[in-house]
Amino acid sequence: MTNLKKRKSTVNAGVDVGKWMLDVHIYEKDIHWQDENTPEGVSRILKRLAHYRVKRLVMEATGRYQLALAAAAYQKSLPVCIVKPLSIRRYAGVVEQLAKTDKIDARVIAEYAAIIQSEPTPKVSRNLLMIKDLLTRRRQVMEMRTQELNRLQIMGKAFETSCRRILRCLDAEICSIEKKLNQLVERQAEWAERKSLLLSAPGVGDTLAYTLLADLPELGSLNNKQVAALVGVAPINRDSGMSRGKRRIKGGRAGVRTTLYMATLSATQCNPVIRAFYRQLVDQGKHKKVALTACMRKFVTMLNAMVRDQVAWAY
Repeated sequence: MTNLKKRKSTVNAGVDVGKWMLDVHIYEKDIHWQDENTPEGVSRILKRLAHYRVKRLVMEATGRYQLALAAAAYQKSLPVCIVKPLSIRRYAGVVEQLAKTDKIDARVIAEYAAIIQSEPTPKVSRNLLMIKDLLTRRRQVMEMRTQELNRLQIMGKAFETSCRRILRCLDAEICSIEKKLNQLVERQAEWAERKSLLLSAPGVGDTLAYTLLADLPELGSLNNKQVAALVGVAPINRDSGMSRGKRRIKGGRAGVRTTLYMATLSATQCNPVIRAFYRQLVDQGKHKKVALTACMRKFVTMLNAMVRDQVAWAY
């Protein structure tokens, strides 16, 4: 068995994930093949990869189409790296790979794996994955509810009954989702203390607490600049020579930022620290959106400090 392991080559594999097909490329061997994105196809891919010592199995985060392959690879103890599609496209631009086909994309992903050497993505439990999905679904239904509320305002009396009927359905769906969320979060025993700390802050409700716990697990382990950049509320410089451009927020985790935005709106009314900071910025002549963004940054850094120091809200 030891000799067999020694004979196995260490390789980096890239997978271009599609709805129906999976294109696989092994960088060190320059081998490409394609199989179906089905349980049988995934099994055949992993059986073929078993002939090598896979250092990284890199795939893009493509909605949900990569989940079957990733789950099966985790079961085989393979080092799975799920990366942002934008990172791959930027790398392709750097190496001047302008053509784009499934086969080319798989080769570029494999090359990215070997050159960039991304850290493996931690395996997510089924319970945590369901929590993330429910949080996403809640945001989707809330968006639909906002759209329907807008229609209620502009469609007139003739459609008021229809709009209100849809709103009742959406409200019921939101309640159902939140009930399921509460049940699943209770199963995450390791979250109990952090959840209690976060909920002690005025303006933090269940939705923000669950979002931070599920989609920002690094909370409490980062410094102020790092957590602000990870959420996407850190101003990015745009300077060149003598020119000084406007600082704008960019990147980060959109789902966390969206939920934080809504919570901060509430905090400017009910949280004494955030309310005072917001009014101070507005009184200084800052645009309200700029002031609100600054409040988001202050809010998340304060929550990060609370989790880091294991202390409840005491500001």
